[in-house]
Amino acid sequence: MRRKYIFSIIIGCLMLTGCSNVKNIQDLTYIVAIGMDFDPEKEEYTAYLQGLNFANVAKTEGGRPTEPIPIFIASATGETLNLAVSKLYNRSEPPLFFGHVITLLLSQNIITHRFNEVIKEVGRNRSLRPTLRVLSTDENIQEVFNIKALFNYPAVYTVLYKKGDTDLFQDEIKPTTIMNFLREYNEPMGTAKLPSVKIDQESWSANKNYPVLYFDGLEIFQQQKYTNSLPFDEAVFIDWLLEKKVSLTQRAEEADELAAVLHLASPKMKIKYGKESDAPHFSLEVTAQADLLEKVRDIPLEKLKKVIEDDLKKRLIAVYSNGVKNKADLLNVGEKWYRTYPKEYEKLKRNKTFYLEENYLTDVKVDVQILHFNSYKYD
Repeated sequence: MRRKYIFSIIIGCLMLTGCSNVKNIQDLTYIVAIGMDFDPEKEEYTAYLQGLNFANVAKTEGGRPTEPIPIFIASATGETLNLAVSKLYNRSEPPLFFGHVITLLLSQNIITHRFNEVIKEVGRNRSLRPTLRVLSTDENIQEVFNIKALFNYPAVYTVLYKKGDTDLFQDEIKPTTIMNFLREYNEPMGTAKLPSVKIDQESWSANKNYPVLYFDGLEIFQQQKYTNSLPFDEAVFIDWLLEKKVSLTQRAEEADELAAVLHLASPKMKIKYGKESDAPHFSLEVTAQADLLEKVRDIPLEKLKKVIEDDLKKRLIAVYSNGVKNKADLLNVGEKWYRTYPKEYEKLKRNKTFYLEENYLTDVKVDVQILHFNSYKYD
C-alpha cells in the first residue's frame, strides 16, 4: 500500500511540467508598445518596438535612481510588418516577449494608405490582447516613444497607456481598444474613431521645455474607409456626447463677452426617427447637468441656461453638418436605425451612397440643468 502511494506521488510530480518553462522577469524583453509606419514610395513598412525598463517603472517615494533611465526602442523595415519585426529577433537578447503589449501606435501614412490591411492583420494576431489600445499620430513615432511622463516617470505613465474604462476624462479625448474599435469599424452604419497623439513642447518646463504627450483629435472611419481627421474641440465635444465618464468645460458668452464658465457632466442624447423609410430622418433631444465654476459677469440664471443650451445646439448642428460634408455619421444616428428598420436598411444598402443629408436632421432640443452654483448666489 505504501509503495503504491509513493509511486503515485512520483508519477504526479513527473506530470507537473506546466511551470518548468516559466522564465524569470529579467530573462525576457517585455514589449509594451508597437509603432507602425509606411513609406508609400518604397512600399515598405517600419516597425517600432518600445521595451519596458523595470529600473524606474514603480512610482516609489524614495530610492529612485538619480541617473536618467533611457527608453529602449527598436526599429526595422520590411515588405510586411511581420518581416520587419522578424529582423529584430536575432538582435534582441533577452528574447522579445509580446504577451504584455498595451498600445499600438499607427502613423498617418498607415491611416491613409494601408489601414484596412494593417488593422485586419492586428485583429487576427493571437499574441495581441483584445484590450490593446489603438492610437494614431502624425509625429515621428520614435520621438513619441521617447517621451517620458512628468517628473521623469517612465513612458508607461503617459497617455499612450491611459485606460479608457476606469479613468474620468475632463476635457480629454477617451482612448479606445482594438476590440471596441473593430466592433464599430465593421458596423454597416456609424463611425469608428481613433484618438491621435501629439507632442506638446510648451505647457511644461523643468529648467527647459519638458515635452509631454496628449490626445489632439480623432481619426474618423465610415464603412471601413478613412474619411477625415477631427481637431481637438470637435473631437472632445463628440466624445462628451457619445462616451461615458467624459466631462466638458463650457464658456457662456453674452454680447460676445465671457459671462460664466460651467462644468458639463456626461449628457444623455435621445434619437427620434421620423416616418420616412428611405433613410434615417431624425430629431435629437439632449439633456445635461452642469455646475457653475465661475461667474465673470452678472447674468440671470434663465439667461445663462439659454446661452448654454443655444451654444450646445449650435455645436451639435455644426458637428452633424461637418460629418455629412465628409460622408461620416459623426453622431452615430444610423447605428440604431439599421437595427430598428432592417428591411429599409437592405433597400438603402443597394444605393451604395452615403445615407445622410443635411436636412435629415429635423430638430434639436437641448435642456441643461444647472445643479450647483459654487457659492455664487442665485434666486
